[in-house]
Amino acid sequence: MWQATETAWNGGSEVPGAAGAAGVRSGLAQQHLMRVFDEIDYGMLIIDAQGRILHANHLARHELANGRIIMSYGNSLLGSSAEFTSQIQQAMESSFRGQRKLLMMTVGDKELSLAFTPLSHPLEADAPSVLVLLSRQSTCDNLAVRMFARTLNLSPSEESVLMGLCRGLSIADIARQHGVAESTVRSQIKTLREKAGAPSIRRLLHRVNSLPPVVPALRIITPMPHNATEFSHP
Repeated sequence: MWQATETAWNGGSEVPGAAGAAGVRSGLAQQHLMRVFDEIDYGMLIIDAQGRILHANHLARHELANGRIIMSYGNSLLGSSAEFTSQIQQAMESSFRGQRKLLMMTVGDKELSLAFTPLSHPLEADAPSVLVLLSRQSTCDNLAVRMFARTLNLSPSEESVLMGLCRGLSIADIARQHGVAESTVRSQIKTLREKAGAPSIRRLLHRVNSLPPVVPALRIITPMPHNATEFSHP
C-alpha cells in the first residue's frame, strides 16, 4: 500500500536509484500516520482475520488498559464479560463477511459503542481486516474546551461553569456543586455567552461541540509502542 502511494506521489514514474529513499519516505509516512491516528478522538483498532489486534491508537489503548468493557488478552479483542466477548466475536465474523455492525455496551454508568467496519472487499486480494471504532470521547474530555476557555479569558469559576454545562448539569446542579446561589451561576453564564458571542446556552454549547477534537496528552500511565503485538496492559 505504501509503495503504491509513493508511486502515485512520483507521478507514476520510477526514479533510478530512488528505491532506498522511497523506502525511507515510506517508513516516515507510516510513522506520521500512526501519530495522526493517536490524535483522533475516537479509539481505533485494526484486527486481522485471526482476530489479532494489528494496531490500537492512543484512546483505544487507554480503553483496553481500563478493561471495564473491553480488553486485550493474548493480543485478541475481548469483552469484560462472556456476553460482551460473544457480541464482539459475532460482530467481527459479520464484518469479515462484508457487513458493518454497531455494538452498544453498558457497565454501570459507563457506556461504550463499537462500530465494526470491513477494510477489505471479498473480491480483493488483500488480507482481510476490520476497523473497530470506539465511541467519541466526552466533550468534557476534549482538551480544546479548556483551550477555548483560555482563549476567551474565562475566569476559573466561569470555566468551571462551562464544564458543568458541557456535562449536562442544570443551573441548580452547578450552583449546588459550587456552593453559590443560582443567580450567581446565571450571571456567570450571561458573561460566558457575551465573551463567546453566543445569544443562548444552546448556541454556546453548539460552539463547544464544534471545536476541533484535541486528545489529552497523558491518558496512558505507561508508554506503549504503536505495534499492538508488543504492548501489554496493566
